[in-house]
Amino acid sequence: MNFGFTDEQLALGATVRDVLRAHCPPAALRSERRPAWEQLAELGFFGLMLPPEADGLGLGLADVLPALEETGRACLPGPFADTAVVAGPLLAGFPGLASGEVRVAVLAPGQAYVADADLADLLVLAGPQGLRLVRGKSARLVRRDGVDPGRPLFGVEAEESEALDGSAEHLLARGAVATAAQLVGVARQLLDVSVRHARVRTQFGAAIGSFQAVKHQLADVAVAVEFAAPLVWRAGLSLDKGGGVPASGRDASAAKAAAGEAATLAARVALQVHGAIGYTEELDLRFWLARAWSLSAAYGTTAFHRERLRTAITGGEHPRRYP
Repeated sequence: MNFGFTDEQLALGATVRDVLRAHCPPAALRSERRPAWEQLAELGFFGLMLPPEADGLGLGLADVLPALEETGRACLPGPFADTAVVAGPLLAGFPGLASGEVRVAVLAPGQAYVADADLADLLVLAGPQGLRLVRGKSARLVRRDGVDPGRPLFGVEAEESEALDGSAEHLLARGAVATAAQLVGVARQLLDVSVRHARVRTQFGAAIGSFQAVKHQLADVAVAVEFAAPLVWRAGLSLDKGGGVPASGRDASAAKAAAGEAATLAARVALQVHGAIGYTEELDLRFWLARAWSLSAAYGTTAFHRERLRTAITGGEHPRRYP
């Protein structure tokens, strides 16, 4: 059995990578809220998972994972994943969704704030009454402090909303997998930048990359990423095959927990390799550090998903611990 991506899936990822390199360079992160949005729309990015009758391509989540990794590698801001992957399938018949003219932000189950709500035309809110749709113009937004300036958070108050057909659990699982794919891309970029810096930064007359302690930390990041990525791919397949909420939720939680841990480890090691300069405004590294931390909390923290994974495996019973 071939567990690799197809040529078409890899080509999609490569095409998105080329678009983002041209239209979402680090300089754009300092001045734009949604760089490359129009170019991704022209590419058909926002219709990838919509059915053909809604002007989409009808692709599955597994098909778009290489492209989502590239958005993490580029630190792409804006509600692109919510629009194209998370909420898109719920709003397939909505005009302007496939063309990217309509932007969607999502309040995931169990979370208090919506990222990029100020850019959204539609808000999908998960609450005790299920999924609700709110028009962006009718919502009152209250900005909250967050760690990532590229993903501003907002509290949302709305008096008018519409009920949506769909499962909050499936929404959470889809969002967790999409976010996990981005985290893998963020971790890969942080690792690449750290390795390059370790080769040129010197101490005691030698490149710090030649020190065993630095090598081991970078190797730990590489191992964490290579363990997380297949879990993300497996979760995408699980959701596409419709294995049911327990199976897909388990796989999604495993992917999100592993990807979150890999990205936060990559961020910690990147700071250690770069030193205090990693926090400065002048260094672009800060964008990827903030994205690793903010996405690790999006659609459920690592602790939240580890608990869900434990419950799925043990049936809710606490396993016996041996001394």
